[in-house]
Amino acid sequence: MQERREELLSIYNSLYRRFGPQHWWPGDSPLEISIGAILTQNTAWRNVERAIENLKREGLLSVKGLEKVSMEKLRAAIRPAGYFNEKAKKIKAFIDFLFANYQGSLRKMFKEEREILRKKLLQIRGIGKETADSILLYAGNLPVFVVDAYTRRILSRHNLVSEKADYEEIQRLFMDNLPLEAKLFNEFHALFVRLGKEICKKKDPDCVHCPLRRFSVSTSSENKEHFPRQT
Repeated sequence: MQERREELLSIYNSLYRRFGPQHWWPGDSPLEISIGAILTQNTAWRNVERAIENLKREGLLSVKGLEKVSMEKLRAAIRPAGYFNEKAKKIKAFIDFLFANYQGSLRKMFKEEREILRKKLLQIRGIGKETADSILLYAGNLPVFVVDAYTRRILSRHNLVSEKADYEEIQRLFMDNLPLEAKLFNEFHALFVRLGKEICKKKDPDCVHCPLRRFSVSTSSENKEHFPRQT
């Protein structure tokens, strides 16, 4: 476990030195971040930003606003994010869940024990593992590692997981070997996204300029250099 911990921290620090802090997730409130996590399914972030701006402009980006808005108006507002019919239903299902279980309060929701809340979120229509974990980590500041296509691609290319590894196996790699700290998981995942978008692309990866190109396990004290701590 100690060796794997050092290995992961070595990867983290290589990415941090190259890219610096990523300041994720973009959003002004836990609700905005939660809705953004739903909207970002199968679309680029710039499209989500347009949909979020529409919701703000229409005065809908509040729990009560989303509860009362008609499906027609909601679909129109989030149209830029694509799959707007399905995503409108998912947003409504999430808001209904919030009122049914926590009186419409995200603050109360995030006081729920993490694993219990995760199981509940996964029962909501259209909320999968990546979306649920994004809500927990980025909106709730709860220590859970988010696994996405970038993470899977990078780890498999460096032989840290197999190409057939499932979501839970990849998630356990981080949660079983690193301190359960939301700030660390937040930054680590964001750095993977940055690497995946700019260098470790699906096609034609720029391996020559990859900060992990000479990756090797290190047990030196440098692994603690940029290790984030909760304050």
